[in-house]
Parts: sequence; C-alpha cells; structure tokens
Amino acid sequence: SGKVAVLGGPMTEEKKNHIGYLPEERGLYQDIPLERCLTYLASLKGLEPNQTRLRIDSYLERFDLAKDRHKKLKELSKGMQQKAQLIATLIHKPDLIIIDEPFSSLDPVNTQMVRDLLIEERNRGVTIVMSTHQMHQVEEMCDRLILINEGSVLLYGSLEEIRHRFEAKAVLVRCQGGLPALIDGTAEREPLNGVTRLKLAHGAVPQDVLKSLVSQNVILEQFEIAVPTLDEIFIQVVQGGGNPA
Repeated sequence: SGKVAVLGGPMTEEKKNHIGYLPEERGLYQDIPLERCLTYLASLKGLEPNQTRLRIDSYLERFDLAKDRHKKLKELSKGMQQKAQLIATLIHKPDLIIIDEPFSSLDPVNTQMVRDLLIEERNRGVTIVMSTHQMHQVEEMCDRLILINEGSVLLYGSLEEIRHRFEAKAVLVRCQGGLPALIDGTAEREPLNGVTRLKLAHGAVPQDVLKSLVSQNVILEQFEIAVPTLDEIFIQVVQGGGNPA
C-alpha cells in the first residue's frame, strides 16, 4: 500500500515520457524488424521521426547492431535483444531510468559497454533505479542501496554508510616472510587467499596493529581494514534480521 511520487509529484501520463523502463522480461515485438520496433517504441514517447532516426542510427552503431537493423527481433540472440531493449529505454533521453537486471544475457564486452553508458547517464544528472541480485554491480555503480526481503525494507543508505556499519573489527595483512608470533592489538588470525586476517582485540584500533608490525621491522606489502563485500552483508542481513554482527 502507499502512494507513488515521481519527478516532484503524483504520476501523470505526461511524466511517463520522462521515464525509461527496462523490465527483466523483454517486451519487444518479435515478428517485426529491429529498426521498425525501435521507431515505433520511440514514437510512443513523443519523439519526432527525424529525431528518432538520428538517435536510432547512433545507438545501433554504438551497440554494434547496425548490420542487424532489418532483422526480425526473434532472429537476434538474447544478448542482442537485451541491447535493443536498452536502446528503447534510453532513446527518449529520460530523466528517470528504472532498470531490472540490465546485464542479463550480456557477455563481458557488452556488460562493460552498458555499464559505461549507464554511468554516462548518471553523470549527466539522470536518476537511475536498478534492481539486481548482482552485488558486485551495485558496489561498482551505485551511490545508495535498499535491501528488501519478503516485502520488508531491511537495509537502506549510502554504500559508505552501510560498509561502515558492517565493518569488521579486523585488518588484512600481507608481508614479506612470516608474521610475528605476537602482534599487539590482535586477538586471533586467519589465513585468507594470500593474506592474513587479524581480528582486533577488544578496545584495539588498526593503528595499534600497524605500530606493532612496524616496530618489529615487518616489511608490509598490504595493510587494510577488512571491509565486508555486499554479498556478505546481504547474507548477514537476510539471515540475521538486519543487525551487524
């Protein structure tokens, strides 16, 4: 239940022309050529024919679809259709973009292309709402996140705030040779993918550990505060009800 406010007030028919929507399930007309489909969808957003033609040409070139413009949609691969649907989402230069799993079916090259394009849109002032389960994409692209589980909001805030909230009381260390047997400020240690995770003792801060290592002439190659990934935070929040450990 509730109300929707968008672009400064209630939703109206006119505001729909300022919104781009990319659903996870493709909504393209499969039995007509790609160019004709994009032209029709652009016309629904109020674009003039000349403007539509220029933008379609530009996007087809950028997404390496120019040679396929006369093929029917059903003749294109899933990745090509995903790119076509993204063009339909962006062609009218919306002020708000809502996208659901935008990288579905894309190979690494096209994933990077789409990521760069979305970042360009963000940098020109467009608001982008992205629904995804790919936490690494959230880490790379998003300013804020909201985690919803079974209809309830469990987590909301900026990436920096959330990482700080769930920050582990530990540091990651890599050095030349082995670590000393005794390191001030630590409670326990754990080898982890080429580095050692040092859990801080009660009341200790990372600087205590660093001073101890330096005083013992340890040659450090890496020293950083252990920050959980969003995947780890996701699991912790969903299983633990949203409270940091």
